[in-house]
Amino acid sequence: MKRRNFIKNTALTTLGAALISPLASLAESSGVTHLESDDLSKAVLKDEYDVHFIAIGDWGRNGEYDQQEVAKQMGIWAAANPNNFVISVGDNFYPRGVVSENDPLWHYSFENIYTAHSLQCDWYPVLGNHDYGSEPEAQVRYSKVSRRWNMPALYYTKEFSLGKTGDKVLMLMIDTDPMLHDNKKQEVEKQMIWINDTLKNTSADVKWKIVVGHHPYYTVGPRIKNYDTLTVRAKLARVFETHKVDVYLSGHDHSLQHLKPEGYTHQFISGAGSELTGVSTGIPYSRFQASDHGFMYFAINKNKLNVKAINAAGTVLYQTELSK
Repeated sequence: MKRRNFIKNTALTTLGAALISPLASLAESSGVTHLESDDLSKAVLKDEYDVHFIAIGDWGRNGEYDQQEVAKQMGIWAAANPNNFVISVGDNFYPRGVVSENDPLWHYSFENIYTAHSLQCDWYPVLGNHDYGSEPEAQVRYSKVSRRWNMPALYYTKEFSLGKTGDKVLMLMIDTDPMLHDNKKQEVEKQMIWINDTLKNTSADVKWKIVVGHHPYYTVGPRIKNYDTLTVRAKLARVFETHKVDVYLSGHDHSLQHLKPEGYTHQFISGAGSELTGVSTGIPYSRFQASDHGFMYFAINKNKLNVKAINAAGTVLYQTELSK
């Protein structure tokens, strides 16, 4: 290096250090804190609940049948309200699921539809009957492709902390479609043992038990006395009552519903992510029903579970709160 360049570089370095040191001292003395954008979001979006999630079902139609509009409103809602993850209650891809983890439908019906920054969170799906039309295991394998798609198996559990007290909410993600087929009895028996054992062995710190499946065990949609509904009810009703399951969350009927049949468990249906089906009114066990495009939003702490039904225009159609 030439002497004059050395002198020039040395002078600039010295000048830079002289300028930085007072600024650094000023930052330290004024208590400046560096925050990531996620920290800022969490600081602004706070309420009395510890776990928040959106539930959506029966959605995968390349953006059609108002899927795009529902997705947009989900993004708006999740940006304005705390949201930790999204639950998909099945029929993720119409008409016959996906053929592999590289199927173009992943982009046309999922990645390019739920594009809002607020929806780039974890998604926990279960399978519906349409997802069984091709390769159901492909949706498990896609978990290794997508950062937000989290489906470790055809049925699985998730636990989420309720504050700092050690209390938890347990979510049992089940696979209901095999229950409807006689040739899958062994698979069903294996899963039923797993469901019963998991609920039976729930730890004392679990304050809420939520089971998520595709087929409802009660509905006021077109399948009130349908084979699907009656079969799933025969499989699950006693299990729910025995193990005091607080909520069964499903789809299959393309509407938004809150039902309270006899017994302990509340049934919520959030299957209005795209195409709609009708609902019946005046049925005694129905607390709310709407054939309207939209989704449900759950907020939970150790004492309360709040549920809202929100349509594609952002209107809260219904709200209820369960207490412990």
